[in-house]
Amino acid sequence: MRETVSEPMLGQIRLQWWRESIADAFEGRPVGRHIVVQPLTAAIRALGLTRAHFERLIDAREGDLDAAPLASLAALEDYAEATSARLVYLALESLGVRDRAAEEAGFHVGIAYAFAGLLRAMPFQARVGHMIIPADIGERTNLDGADYCALRSTPAVQAATAAIAAAASRHLVSARAHRNSIPSSALPALLPAIIAERSLVRLKRAGYNPFDSALAIPDATQSWRLAIASLLARF
Repeated sequence: MRETVSEPMLGQIRLQWWRESIADAFEGRPVGRHIVVQPLTAAIRALGLTRAHFERLIDAREGDLDAAPLASLAALEDYAEATSARLVYLALESLGVRDRAAEEAGFHVGIAYAFAGLLRAMPFQARVGHMIIPADIGERTNLDGADYCALRSTPAVQAATAAIAAAASRHLVSARAHRNSIPSSALPALLPAIIAERSLVRLKRAGYNPFDSALAIPDATQSWRLAIASLLARF
């Protein structure tokens, strides 16, 4: 959100527009002509999607307008649940899956996928001065914000990156603990776990240097990995 608006007020206006559009979709009112809103409204009404997921996601995106880093890893997990896991929940609902074990797996997959994505985006975020490393991890690793913004891969930057990556890996383990108790129809919504895991492997090989230029090269094996996971019904 911060990357797409020039000032916070414009972001607030955009988010309010989305709140109103989602309210119209759920309350049966006509919606505006929009390339996303119209098909989304059709899906909401046809599939009985949960309104709270949309509202939670929009509320969390409001936090993107605040330049201050999040206070803790727990706060980052809460943000990831709101902005990423909620999308997994909606994907599960779209597949007709309303299963507690699948939702629990989706919770962990969503957070792991969000963390992996944030780590991949760290060079861009650092260039624009947006600190994505939580304050508690920064303090514990003696992170220097100037090194981060200058894209210098110091031991502190690597340690902070490794801490977030380790948390993502723990969430993948927790998600996969539910593998044998969820319906096979839930698999497509949980495949982001494959992308997250591969991203974390590449980051580890780079010595947890988030600014390693090799990490910006697209993973040529990703499509194959997803296809194999689908065939094996694994995530």
